[in-house]
Amino acid sequence: MEAYIARYRSTANALLSKYEPIALVLGPLLALFVARVFHSIICAFQEKGIKGVVLGFGIGAVKLIPGVNSYIESEKKKVVEKLLSGDKSKDGWRTELPNVGLGRAVIENLDDAKSKDVAWQGKCSGTVYISGRESEGHFSLTNEAYSMFSHTNPLHKDVFKSVAQFESEVVAMTAALLGSKEQSSGGQICGNMTSGGTESILLAVKTTRDYMKAKKGIKKPEMIIPESAHSAYDKAAQYFNIKICRVPVNKEFAADVKGIRRCINKNTILIVGSAPGFPHGIIDPIEELGELASSYGVCFHVDLCLGGFVLPFARKLGYPIPPFDFSVKGVTSISTDVHKYGLAPKGTSVVLYRNREIRKHQFVAVTEWSGGLYISPTIAGSRPGGLIAGAWAAMMSLGLNGYMESTREIMEVSKKIQKGIEEIPELFIIGKPHMTVVAFGSNDVDIFEVNDQMSVKGWHLNALQRPNSLHICVTLQHVPVYEDFLRDLRESVKIVKLNPGPVSGGSAPVYGAAGKMPDRGLVKELLVEFMDSSC
Repeated sequence: MEAYIARYRSTANALLSKYEPIALVLGPLLALFVARVFHSIICAFQEKGIKGVVLGFGIGAVKLIPGVNSYIESEKKKVVEKLLSGDKSKDGWRTELPNVGLGRAVIENLDDAKSKDVAWQGKCSGTVYISGRESEGHFSLTNEAYSMFSHTNPLHKDVFKSVAQFESEVVAMTAALLGSKEQSSGGQICGNMTSGGTESILLAVKTTRDYMKAKKGIKKPEMIIPESAHSAYDKAAQYFNIKICRVPVNKEFAADVKGIRRCINKNTILIVGSAPGFPHGIIDPIEELGELASSYGVCFHVDLCLGGFVLPFARKLGYPIPPFDFSVKGVTSISTDVHKYGLAPKGTSVVLYRNREIRKHQFVAVTEWSGGLYISPTIAGSRPGGLIAGAWAAMMSLGLNGYMESTREIMEVSKKIQKGIEEIPELFIIGKPHMTVVAFGSNDVDIFEVNDQMSVKGWHLNALQRPNSLHICVTLQHVPVYEDFLRDLRESVKIVKLNPGPVSGGSAPVYGAAGKMPDRGLVKELLVEFMDSSC
């Protein structure tokens, strides 16, 4: 063996003696550099596709031309100014404390400010889910419950034991709606309350990242989402340094299981499904995704932020609702908003996990702080106990019968709105909505101009893209006014068809231009500039 090694060394030295020492040092470094560049190019093609890479290269080259960047900045400023042109809300805003406190007179200021809000009753897509006005019925009850506990903070469990109990019971009651009592769930469903669907999703993603690192040693985590998945996953990816693989939906606008399967690799920690998706109200194939996640040993989060307090009751009412909860094998976490169809005060959601082994990775524990030992279950430290009490009061006051009745009303009105839209020749429904979100587009008129006409009539709808469309998320607020909505929609379509063109101050030109921009990075910059100027 020693003779073989000596002979091999002699042969190698003879071959390498032909080269300069500096070449022997730089050669491997150059090869490593080329390999790194080649790897980056492959990753770029995988992430953006051939078209995206070519467009990005072309646009980058154009920006190198003198004067182009300054022109782009000038045009961006014009667009942002146009978006802000109708917003005079900051005029006269206070920038410092009054010299003398107003005392109880401040209530008059609040009333005056509130009177300047738009007339939202029955006019908004989603937004307000409780029926009636703030001073009556269920609205009044939840407001009273909140005010009773507005001073409390569940961070101090030893002081506010009542709020700790309310949170535990809200989580348990929600879990029972979403399969915790089913044998297939494993009987260990647990969770916490959060400030909303975004925080619930952020926590589920962070928890999954840490759980999969502990379980599989994954240090470069990736998650796979349908393009219809909520933007909160993009936020989570940015916050927690997770790579996203975004998969186009299928022809039914639901998650494409085959496409998701193709994206799974050794770094995949999570796949995502929605029940329903926010854009089109369509439930993803949760059972198939669950089987896929289970077979590959990855986690599976179901976004039930919209559907958690509708689908269980709609199923009891006889609607054909496919499986969506912890009874499905492979589901490891669920997010659901109590402040939507749970009819609780704004700022209440629940994140649930299949077992405590997963959830413990949600918590942050600090042992070396001079302030003492610290542990927190959610992103926030201090949390408003009044909101927890309001959510508990909402669920307890309504009960099963109350939720069944509200679900019956909104499901019936959703079907009536869908039928009414289908009867407008210029419009078409996107996909086959399972629930209370009805999305619609047009091949005959500019749908964003229709949206501007609806805005003139006081309606606030959601504008969508890919394809360009609008949707209305039906709530109890719409039950008494759905016929008004359909009448105004018919009139708006007629106006746009007879007189196509943008409404003064409308957003149609901006939406239309943004949809056609090949440089999505520029669209992102516009959004950031707009947010920076408006908050």
